[in-house]
Amino acid sequence: MVSRAAWVYIGLVVAAAAALVVKSPPGHVGAHYWVELVVLQLLFLICDSAPAPLASRQASWSPSSSATLAAVVLLGPFGAALVGAVSVLSVRRKQRSADRSLAGALAERLFNGAMYALSGFAAGVTFVRLQHRYPASHPFGPPPPHYFPYLVAPFLAAAVVHVLANQGLIWVILRLNRGSSALLPRSGIESSVPMLLASDLCFASLGLVIAALWTVTNWFAAVIVLVPLFVARWAMAQFAEQQQAYQSTMSALCQAVETKDFYTRGHSERVSRGSGMIARQIGMRQARVEAIKFAGMLHDVGKLGVPTQVLQKTGPLTEDEFAAIQLHPMRGLDIVREIGFLQEALAGITHHHERIDGKGYPMGLAGHEIPIFARVIAVADAFDSMTSTRSYREARSIGEAVLELRKGAETQFDPLIVGAFLTALEREGWRLAAPQAKPADLGVITAQDHDDPTAPLRVVDSL
Repeated sequence: MVSRAAWVYIGLVVAAAAALVVKSPPGHVGAHYWVELVVLQLLFLICDSAPAPLASRQASWSPSSSATLAAVVLLGPFGAALVGAVSVLSVRRKQRSADRSLAGALAERLFNGAMYALSGFAAGVTFVRLQHRYPASHPFGPPPPHYFPYLVAPFLAAAVVHVLANQGLIWVILRLNRGSSALLPRSGIESSVPMLLASDLCFASLGLVIAALWTVTNWFAAVIVLVPLFVARWAMAQFAEQQQAYQSTMSALCQAVETKDFYTRGHSERVSRGSGMIARQIGMRQARVEAIKFAGMLHDVGKLGVPTQVLQKTGPLTEDEFAAIQLHPMRGLDIVREIGFLQEALAGITHHHERIDGKGYPMGLAGHEIPIFARVIAVADAFDSMTSTRSYREARSIGEAVLELRKGAETQFDPLIVGAFLTALEREGWRLAAPQAKPADLGVITAQDHDDPTAPLRVVDSL
């Protein structure tokens, strides 16, 4: 499952790290050097063997960079590389999935060790080059206390280099291994990169705390910092559990909607993905991208408040039934308004059926009166509806759906949003809905499609 280019890249990274690890440490080191090295390696292993899972459950985080950054100060570049390299010995419990081969698992372990070794070495070199006040008589070991103020700026620079080198090495292999989950899951890591960068930078600063404590408590400094490090790990795990609870809440609501309206099956996930594509294309920050994906997932939750017989009706709707359809965005707002993490997403759920020309519902907003989230979801919603099979027609081709979006620009859809979606579509492609057979126990399936701009609802006078 690992691409050939990724295998070559892994080999080069591991070879470069091996050249550092086998290199003899600088001369004139005493027993204290080896004691510090072993203690910091043990600290690294303890932290790296108990990572906190991220929200995606496909990636994890540990505060082990603190040990590497402490080694930068206490042991220099080569010592920091040796501390990071012990990641190959980390004990991690992982379920072996069908696409996770033994070779892939070994490649991941070797790559992790090499990655930490190289990033530790790069941080060490940065630190040594920038701190000119360090006394030549103390090349290794805890620096004298009065020198610590001069080490803060070089240490911060080293921490930044360590984090960027670490994430940069991961970024390259994700690009080379697109489409494979055998090595490093792309979506799980990339979606968490901002949080990982901030966390690593914050907890890397504990490396300087370890070095400072070492001057007073010697090796016991590593034991002292275990408490804040594992508190940090616990906090990250709690955050992941909260995110997982959010995902479970949305999944449950979407499943409830799909139970009522058969042809929305999988629709919410695709609208969520399409909304995220547009949000990234127009330059939304990551937090808003995640929020709009939530909104796309729950945009039709208001169907829970629409009578099933209306959703499944094949003939023209009465005025009362049409009014029930038009109110489903407001009913969606009523259902999810108390879910605090949605925030801005609520506007997208409420107004995703408004039109640029003011002829939409539920409030008849026009132009830029319509919230940006709603304008984005409207495009993704319509596109997926047109490219999905309905009881009264087969799925339209992507080309036909693109033409309909262009035709509806400036009347139904925001033309800038349409343009952004088409650009993202050309770059990322679109996963079409799989054809689904009608369940045997399902009665009449609706021919009324309020999402498809080419199939307007048919309304008759109330009977």
